[in-house]
Amino acid sequence: MKTLKIYIILFIATVTAANAQFTKAELQVSGLTCSLCARTTEKSLKALPFVSEIKPDLMHNIYVITFKSDVPVSFEEISKKVKNSGFSVNYLKTTVNFDNTKVADNTFTVGSDTYKILNADKALTGPVSLTLVDKGFAPNSVTKKHLGKNTETPVTTTGRVYHVAI
Repeated sequence: MKTLKIYIILFIATVTAANAQFTKAELQVSGLTCSLCARTTEKSLKALPFVSEIKPDLMHNIYVITFKSDVPVSFEEISKKVKNSGFSVNYLKTTVNFDNTKVADNTFTVGSDTYKILNADKALTGPVSLTLVDKGFAPNSVTKKHLGKNTETPVTTTGRVYHVAI
């Protein structure tokens, strides 16, 4: 019986490790003018089901968000919460654990979303910081710099395609 339990635990650990895992994010919000605005945005973000902890840096309008390991992360929901609070995302950097993650043609999938890495020049292993460069997650100048007019995206049947830079 103990052997069966050990095999089940190992199987679950293997299945869990097979996908990339977002562990944390650094979110800078533009337009915050007072601590009340910052607290309202923080509470709004804290209500998301995949958020474990938020540490605000009110001097720089930055929130360091730690994600729960067993709940899928939705960057679209983060952006919506910020916009619904009356502000905009200046940048969003996330840390991804690439151990046991398949990256093909600089593309990987998490849940139903696809992530296209624009400037990967080496194999990705362990925790790597990625910046979302799509409209709504970065200033227009950053989006234009990385995407320009060429927004070739991988074909996906479900979910969204995000463009990220290292």
